Amino acid sequence: MTDFPGAPTAPSTGRLRVLAAMSGGVDSAVAAARAAEAGHEVTGVHLALSANPQSFRTGARGCCTIEDSRDAWRAADVIGIPFYVWDLAERFREDVIDDFVAEYAAGRTPNPCLRCNEKIKFAALLDKAIALGFDAVCTGHYARIVDLPSGERQLHRAVDAAKDQSYVLGVLDADQLAHSLFPLGDTTKDVIREEAERRGLAVAKKPDSHDICFIADGDTQGFLAKHLGTATGDILDADGTKLGEHDGAYGFTIGQRKGLRIGRPAADGKPRYVLDISPVNNTVTVGPLEGLDVTGLTAIRPRWCGTEPLADGRYTAQLRAHGEEVPVSASVVDGELRVRLDSAVRGIAPGQAVVLYDGTRVVGSATIASTERPAVRA
Repeated sequence: MTDFPGAPTAPSTGRLRVLAAMSGGVDSAVAAARAAEAGHEVTGVHLALSANPQSFRTGARGCCTIEDSRDAWRAADVIGIPFYVWDLAERFREDVIDDFVAEYAAGRTPNPCLRCNEKIKFAALLDKAIALGFDAVCTGHYARIVDLPSGERQLHRAVDAAKDQSYVLGVLDADQLAHSLFPLGDTTKDVIREEAERRGLAVAKKPDSHDICFIADGDTQGFLAKHLGTATGDILDADGTKLGEHDGAYGFTIGQRKGLRIGRPAADGKPRYVLDISPVNNTVTVGPLEGLDVTGLTAIRPRWCGTEPLADGRYTAQLRAHGEEVPVSASVVDGELRVRLDSAVRGIAPGQAVVLYDGTRVVGSATIASTERPAVRA
């Protein structure tokens, strides 16, 4: 039996019972095929995440449409594995969609894909898989699991830096890693597409999904307006001067420059950016670019990919899904993660995740609650 790095220890039979989450894309299809080729007993499952799939985006940009479920079924048929569709629409609505709306209403900027990994793919799905007797859940995420002689399992970045998805997997704890399979972590995307072609998988050339799956037309502001309604408020300069009005503070994000609808230019003629969003008084504060500099942050609800750090440490941190790593000092104080950045980073918003790394190893993840900024000279 040919296995791949990061597979959990198999039982005495030498075979794992693997539940392969198949989104309908090329990555999850090849991941399932690799697990089956390694000799494991693989069952494919597609997650139905909408009570009305027709309302989700059609075409190849999402991961939750009827077309996607059919693509997943065809791939499972080619691989030669059983295939099922599981209805997790209600759980998805509660844990991902409702959370997304609530976070924006509170003036924060959430990452729904990270929340889906935490609450759906590696909580609801994994819990159900274990209850049914499966040993592991397999996905097409680009990340690596490294097994140490001590028995500890570590989550690491993928070999393909451009496709690495360890940032959105930083919410996984040790128990979840013990039942996870990421067969694509040591491979590049080009190789995966070529492999899909060789295997006869029709999804070999299917475009990657980039948009938020539950926002059918890609209009996030329109989606939020439908759920939260309009609420006129003030747009203020950093000194409190009223510059204009908005229809809902949720329609703005930290660092936004366009669409501010400010009547008059700044005194220095330079563009303004969104510096702060206050749901309490429904105001949006704008100011100069340097006002976005963040030198420190406090993050809540930390989740550790293994043992919690016991003391202050030096790490690198990733602050956005596709952001660069920056060197930081970090510590845990009263259950909160305190992070000091070596140099300022711009446009970091509450609600985003901070993920700590030690080299390529993922240490853990937490949700940014507040940021610290240096004083800006008038």
